[in-house]
Amino acid sequence: MGSLAIEHRGEALYDVNAQGAIAAHRVPAAAGIRYLPLYPPQVSLLFLPFAYFSYGPALAVWWLCSAAAYAVGCYSIWRICPNLKHHSATVFILALGFPAFFHLIAWGQTSAIALVCFTIFLFLVRRQRDFLAGLALGCLIFKPQLGLAAAILFLSLGAWKVILGAMLSSFAELSVGVVYYGIEPLRNWFRTLSNIRTVSTMLEPRPYQTHSLRTFWSMLIPWNSVSIGLYLISAVVILTWTIMVWKRSGAWAPRYGLLLLATVLVAPHLTVYDLVILAPAFLLLSDWLIGHPSTPNVGLMGTMLYLVYMLPLIGPLAVWTHVQLSVVAMGVLAYLIMRTAGAGGPSQTIETPTGATIVM
Repeated sequence: MGSLAIEHRGEALYDVNAQGAIAAHRVPAAAGIRYLPLYPPQVSLLFLPFAYFSYGPALAVWWLCSAAAYAVGCYSIWRICPNLKHHSATVFILALGFPAFFHLIAWGQTSAIALVCFTIFLFLVRRQRDFLAGLALGCLIFKPQLGLAAAILFLSLGAWKVILGAMLSSFAELSVGVVYYGIEPLRNWFRTLSNIRTVSTMLEPRPYQTHSLRTFWSMLIPWNSVSIGLYLISAVVILTWTIMVWKRSGAWAPRYGLLLLATVLVAPHLTVYDLVILAPAFLLLSDWLIGHPSTPNVGLMGTMLYLVYMLPLIGPLAVWTHVQLSVVAMGVLAYLIMRTAGAGGPSQTIETPTGATIVM
């Protein structure tokens, strides 16, 4: 994509064969490999500087950038977790050993940028900077499936400042590609997204590496219409739990942790490397459970956190079992958060993202 940006070849951004030819020329070992181009046009400009290097150095620099973004995201969240302050070595080891981080590096993917967007959003929304928080969320347009749960949540809450900010930053980000290439590549991107079901085998050649409700049901149920129906029903349930917690709880750990879980579960397409966005959820929820040892189901919630962390390691077993256990663990954890934080609790006054006050 960076090579196409250098050559100003916007018409080839969604041409599988053209990109395959460039890949074979730049990286001979990649000859014969085809990838489905799904990023919007402006993402090619992100890779433009890397295309001036040969593949090896470019990959090394990209790895460093991804690792740095992941490290900054984890560190900044850890800093606001008072109950984890004395467990810095454990947090470092677990962050470094997170299976999703390994896959992020192994696949050379862009999910660390999404983690940065979610992290910035958290810090801003906690300070009632709703419009700026929305700007951070809108930057997820390069991976629009990761913004689906948040969009539904804040629409249901009437958080119009967040929504307006997200719309503006999404429009601005897409406009960068239009200014550089013209409008046609953006139209081609929309066409590609609208026809995505016809090329699903290219998008998900290894379904066992996916960790969302849609692929959970599609692997379990062989009938497409039934699996899609179950996906929609279960997605509505998860989103309903998320809305309940955001309306009823004033604690940021369960609210934000459940939003990230819902983001993963509801996403129409989510591969193992995208699970890096759960890193803040692990930190915040662990800190919350340590600080509230009398919380109902605290032990079970801790166990589910452990399983959500570890189960991506055995994702390939789903080839034979047809059950993606990581999705089951995330669903159970989401339910426990809803039962614990969404049930109310001691009377308290909180401020929602709309600025309205709710007495609990």
